[in-house]
Amino acid sequence: MPHVVHVYKDYWPPVVGGIERSINWMANGVNALDGSYEFTVLVNSRTRTSRERSHGNVRIVEVGELGRVFSAPLSPPFPFWLKRLKADIWHFHIPNPTGDVSYLMARPPGRVVATWHSDVVRQKWAMGVYGPLLRRFLERADAIMPTSPRLIDHSDFLSAVRDKCRPVPLGMPLSRFERTAEAAARAREIKRRYKGFPLVCFVGKLRYYKGLQFLVSAMRGLPNVHALIVGEGPEDASLRALAEELGVEERVHFLGELGDAEMVAHLHASDVFVLPSHLTSEAYGLVQIEAMAAGLPVVSCDLPTGVPWVNVHGETGLVVPPANDQALAEAIAELLSNQSRRLALAEAAHRRAHAEFTIERMSEKVLEVYRSVL
Repeated sequence: MPHVVHVYKDYWPPVVGGIERSINWMANGVNALDGSYEFTVLVNSRTRTSRERSHGNVRIVEVGELGRVFSAPLSPPFPFWLKRLKADIWHFHIPNPTGDVSYLMARPPGRVVATWHSDVVRQKWAMGVYGPLLRRFLERADAIMPTSPRLIDHSDFLSAVRDKCRPVPLGMPLSRFERTAEAAARAREIKRRYKGFPLVCFVGKLRYYKGLQFLVSAMRGLPNVHALIVGEGPEDASLRALAEELGVEERVHFLGELGDAEMVAHLHASDVFVLPSHLTSEAYGLVQIEAMAAGLPVVSCDLPTGVPWVNVHGETGLVVPPANDQALAEAIAELLSNQSRRLALAEAAHRRAHAEFTIERMSEKVLEVYRSVL
């Protein structure tokens, strides 16, 4: 029975995040395809105490830490746990300096694969120290799985190990985004609340790289449109202040965190989904897949990441230059003014989501990599 150990800093549940959820979906998805694999997740505990628990068929080892510096756990026991656990395959998720450096210190036996989610962006100043260690780690890896082919071309680190790269796009469970009778009824109620005006929707954490200030600014050029912003985050207060300053506060609605069913209903009530992220910290944009699965065309930005690979310009939506509120407004207006094109893009988006971004599709590709390195 091959034993796979996923290595990252957190796991879902309980930590909600794109990488954390993807690890869960990968482990359970591969297990559903081939029950001979055993899975452990090695992460940090956010406390000084190490502990173990399980979730379904996955064993979770949470290693104590002293705290986090620029989101990286300081965890002296982490290399010890890499030595202690026995694995046929170590599956690292990058970026996570704690895991990579601990591996170079411990050098445990077993094959090494890595899912490359993103380059280090916000802490780029640290690459003078971490960069050489990351390159050494990648040299020792047997296979590297960027989440989109675009990352290979736009990352200095991946271009140097191109021969090891096997793109594995992230996937997710899509059935909850289907338009059920209940979701459709709730969507109609939401439409009535906004008096039938066209609705554009954003779902996600209100963070610095999400570019929501450009969506708020774009609303000045969309006088009959309402924007539904679903989520919470550190940019909430400044975005509300900007909406008031620009005189669009009555058409920009900050809805906070919504339950799953309510979030899906708001997607179905909307006409266009907008992901205005303008910085490369947005490496993939899983939320685009959620919107596509709900049958929405997407407007996103042309970043050197997987974002415009998920949402294909002219096929599943429109892709505009980043940090450009006018381009954002024009793209939204174009889709809202041309119903036949909007519906055609929405249908294509739904097809692409189910063809490329399911758990089954992702897990099949991961399993191929596991079998090849073994």
